[in-house]
Amino acid sequence: MRTLLTMTHLTLVEALRKRILLSTAICGGAFLLLYAIGLHFIVQQVEDRGGAMANLQQQMGLTMFTLAGLYAVNFLTLMTAVLLPIDTLSGDITSGIAQTIASKPIRRSDIVLGKWLAYALVVFAYVGTLAAGVLLIARAIGHYTPPDIHIGIPLMMFEGLLLVTLSICGGTRLSTVTNGVVAFGLYGIAFLGGWVEQIGGWTGNQAAQNVGAIASLIMPTDSMWQLAAHHMQPAYLAQLHASPFSSAITPSPAMVLWAAGWGVVVLSVALRSFAKRAL
Repeated sequence: MRTLLTMTHLTLVEALRKRILLSTAICGGAFLLLYAIGLHFIVQQVEDRGGAMANLQQQMGLTMFTLAGLYAVNFLTLMTAVLLPIDTLSGDITSGIAQTIASKPIRRSDIVLGKWLAYALVVFAYVGTLAAGVLLIARAIGHYTPPDIHIGIPLMMFEGLLLVTLSICGGTRLSTVTNGVVAFGLYGIAFLGGWVEQIGGWTGNQAAQNVGAIASLIMPTDSMWQLAAHHMQPAYLAQLHASPFSSAITPSPAMVLWAAGWGVVVLSVALRSFAKRAL
């Protein structure tokens, strides 16, 4: 355990030294500033109209704009979760650092798990900070808070954890560039599969729904966002499909269990692959 925590600490120190955390913090701050300015002008315009209809429009507008902000957070999480650890193993292997570390009385599994834990903590903090920023801005400017954020935000964090795990796993065997291509390619499959499944649900096309479901089983990340978005919008919008974030087919809670099992398998593959790799 002590070795694992040491590897986690060293990975975080390396991220600080390379100013990775600083750059993500600056970009996150810029995003929240832009979001606050945009929401301010939207709320101001709706309030100037007045009337009962304006109140309804404001409620729907706040719901969609808040979800849009959280969707942007979700996308930034995708980028961060893949790119942060993408070079942490493959780069160390190429430079010879991994060989030096592995020659010490350190288990290879501790190297992988230490790096995985470090970047998982970074992604959790990143999602939590940006999502909290969006929610606080929506509350302060629009006096609106989405429902069930205690369910939605952890699902977004879980999605980030899955992508960190995938990126770490790819780094045990693939070069940095190839690892990025594979990770983003799999996410693209999940994203497209999610849309195919939703379109199949709206049109009643069972074949399209099956294709989308298979894509979600292969890469369950997009399903986590769809489930999070379903919980973080009023029931009437979800039932009427009045929001661009409303799903014709909502992933079941069983998909979370599948995603958890998927993550365990991918992490196990990463541990086994790095343990057998010649450094």
